[in-house]
Amino acid sequence: MNRPLAPASDRADLAALAELSARGIHVPGVPSLARDQSPFARPTLAWTRTVAPGVTLTARPIDLSADCFTNAYTLTVDLGRASCRPVSSPAGFHLRHLVTGPAVAAASGAFSYISDDPAYQPAEPRLDLAVGDRCAVSLPTITKPALLIHQGRPTLRTLAATGSVTIAGHPHTWTGSKEPQPHRHQPGHLNVFGAANCRIRYRDDPRTGFRRDVDPAANTTLRDPAALDCTVTHTPTGPRITALHPGGGADLFTGAYILRTHRPWPAHLALGAPVHVTALDTLATAGIDSGLSLGPSAADAAAGHTAAWDQSLGTSPFRPDARYARTLLTLDGQHLTITVLDGAPLAPGFQGATVQETSELVEHAGHDPAAVFHLDGGQTSKIAHRHSGQVDAVGSLHYLRWPQDAHEPFRWQGLDGRRLHSALQITTLPESP
Repeated sequence: MNRPLAPASDRADLAALAELSARGIHVPGVPSLARDQSPFARPTLAWTRTVAPGVTLTARPIDLSADCFTNAYTLTVDLGRASCRPVSSPAGFHLRHLVTGPAVAAASGAFSYISDDPAYQPAEPRLDLAVGDRCAVSLPTITKPALLIHQGRPTLRTLAATGSVTIAGHPHTWTGSKEPQPHRHQPGHLNVFGAANCRIRYRDDPRTGFRRDVDPAANTTLRDPAALDCTVTHTPTGPRITALHPGGGADLFTGAYILRTHRPWPAHLALGAPVHVTALDTLATAGIDSGLSLGPSAADAAAGHTAAWDQSLGTSPFRPDARYARTLLTLDGQHLTITVLDGAPLAPGFQGATVQETSELVEHAGHDPAAVFHLDGGQTSKIAHRHSGQVDAVGSLHYLRWPQDAHEPFRWQGLDGRRLHSALQITTLPESP
């Protein structure tokens, strides 16, 4: 007699438990991970994997203060034998899906908007700068460090939130809305707003503990009778003005970004006007293939210089005593290094590293903490890589997809992790003959 198939939800849980068990992680059931992630608090064995020529991945456990530890996973890329490029998409993707074709590894990228409300999401979820295919997808609201592929080579530099743009062929200068505004009423000058202007709020939730979202009614540009806000949206024919808001009050989530001018309003700021960003800081966009805003340096995070990242991230991961998993990036000559300091928020003793510990670990590894920058961390910290003919992942293996309603189950998604909007993709270069 044939037994009836188990429900799909049960089969998914059994497959997840089998995968975890094969990795030496034993849990009583997937729902239990929403309350207790201590099975993941296991020091890794030290190992080194050659992912591809010029690309290595190492693992090692590190003791921290207060009877805590982290597992460090470090991807080292020789840029003479492999390339790195930022990849971004408003629709999102899972990290392992980027390891395909000649790509051999990928790591979580820039900080993006995260909310538990699927009904109200930004059209452009990346916070501040994102450049793809030589087009500025979103613009910075404040000065931040950035990773750029500039004239074909990766470079790390701090970009002032200033630049230039043409609208319907007319030149303008622009400044991020969080910057000082000495030129606010200068003719032709614009201010930039975007998803990075949002403020995350937290509310209690009986099932998941808390819920993150924003208040749509308050998630707008400030009202100003002298202002005209122009929503810029990416269309099949390029970025264009798709909405006008006299007096302000533009929804921060409806377009890629918002450009604000003040009276007298130029007549060419009209619906359908094409928009072309021509410079970021002092760099012409024609020489920038792609790029993403970065988090603070390890030194700045340890010193508390993190105001630029706080309000749009909700509870700041850079609080002095907060332990978080962290993803770090540095560029030293021909070598790019990406490190995940792993942790799980509900695993006592294995919740990640503080900003001070992170700065000290970076220095002990021989790097200048001022030249090592945070990428998206927390439960997003992950490196995917090719290993033994498969695509494997390290970091944040505890990750659960939370339910969006009372009937949806928790799902273990440790290998794929959170759906990302940006990442760094590592691709091997053809070997010289």
